[in-house]
Amino acid sequence: MIDPEIGNELLKKAKKKGATGGDIVMVESASFSAQVRMGKIDKLSQASGKKLGLRLFFGNKTSISATSDLTPQSLEALLKDTCEMTQATEEDPFCGLPEPHDLIKEIPDLRLDDLESENLPVEQKIALAREVEASALSFDPKITNSEGGEFSHHRSHVWYFNSHGFHGDFPSAGSSLSVSPIAGKNGEMQRDYWYSTNRQFHLLQKPSVVGKIAAGRALRRLGAKKVKTCEVPVVFDPEMAGSLMGNLFSAVAGSAIYRGASFLVDRLESRVASSEVTVVDDGTIPGALGSKPFDGEGMPVRPHIVVEKGKLKSYLLDTYTAKKLKMKSTGNASRSVGDAPSVAPSNFYLKAGKASPKEIIASVKSGLYVTEMIGFGVNLATGDFSRGAAGLWIENGELTYPVEEITIAGNLKEMLLNIEMIGNDLDFNGSIVAPTLKISKMTIAGN
Repeated sequence: MIDPEIGNELLKKAKKKGATGGDIVMVESASFSAQVRMGKIDKLSQASGKKLGLRLFFGNKTSISATSDLTPQSLEALLKDTCEMTQATEEDPFCGLPEPHDLIKEIPDLRLDDLESENLPVEQKIALAREVEASALSFDPKITNSEGGEFSHHRSHVWYFNSHGFHGDFPSAGSSLSVSPIAGKNGEMQRDYWYSTNRQFHLLQKPSVVGKIAAGRALRRLGAKKVKTCEVPVVFDPEMAGSLMGNLFSAVAGSAIYRGASFLVDRLESRVASSEVTVVDDGTIPGALGSKPFDGEGMPVRPHIVVEKGKLKSYLLDTYTAKKLKMKSTGNASRSVGDAPSVAPSNFYLKAGKASPKEIIASVKSGLYVTEMIGFGVNLATGDFSRGAAGLWIENGELTYPVEEITIAGNLKEMLLNIEMIGNDLDFNGSIVAPTLKISKMTIAGN
């Protein structure tokens, strides 16, 4: 294991060389992945390593360097090079660390660690990958092929030090199972996928469940066709609704706000969404995938209401973007080993509503249920939204036939205001998530 004293010693030496401040991130990590295709091992990988990232300040000048060689000689060279680089950079009055009194005082246990996956025999890990694929392949004779099944896990330990005397560390882990089956009928081939991911191995969905869901998703795409261009209600399944929340996160991130690259600039306290919409960023949820005890600058991670009943209440900021906007950091800094901190979500989610997905679909006389979006046709500055899509057509409140090769278009400003129903099926299977949601009207471009 990394000796944490390395961080303290390096910062002391940097001060002696004239640095006015700095911070260090050290990460020790291990990962494993087993991929199988049609029952045969396609790829096995295992990796482990130690890395250290050093950020120094000489007044308003800053630079960052990183190494995976933690020997004393390498660290001395890293320190010397970083000091020279920092003094050669241009001044930036907004760079710097958080104020000491803003740093976290007590580090909570958020149940982020788990050793169970790491301790499994390799044969059992491979068997899990085989089992999830076999489950999908045996579900129906029309499941004729597979792009593979996979079981993977990772575990890491992060240490953070800064020149205010702060130091904190925490371990974290995660496991995932996934499979991508291919369904075939009369020469047509359709692919889909499903997965389960969790910090705790014992909370993963069973391979048999993941495989069956993936197979069902692939089968329901057989016979897909285009629809005529029209304006109809659109229901997004939780995966696609989460993608929309990803767009919203990008629009409230401080970096987009200070650059003027978001349609939400100067919209705090304004109505930006339907009154049904409340969006929260909360890194304190025990065991959730986006949780962490402190952010990449040692700031406490707290719940923040981003949108409350349709009103924009907060942007999400790290120290740099907060200074740019003359605001306070929200503790949303993410600091990788070799890069400057940037704004990142913790658990960014749309609060669940009361309607079941079935009730939402039943409310649509004629419309689209979106299960896949393709491309990145979103202009955050204007809100213009246009993406390729696939899904199922809704007729008289029932899912009828699959559709593909269509485009759904609108503007995020109107789409958020037109969110009409929100499902009760919120699941924290990622760091940006949402339940099923219905937008009252969007343009479908087809035939």
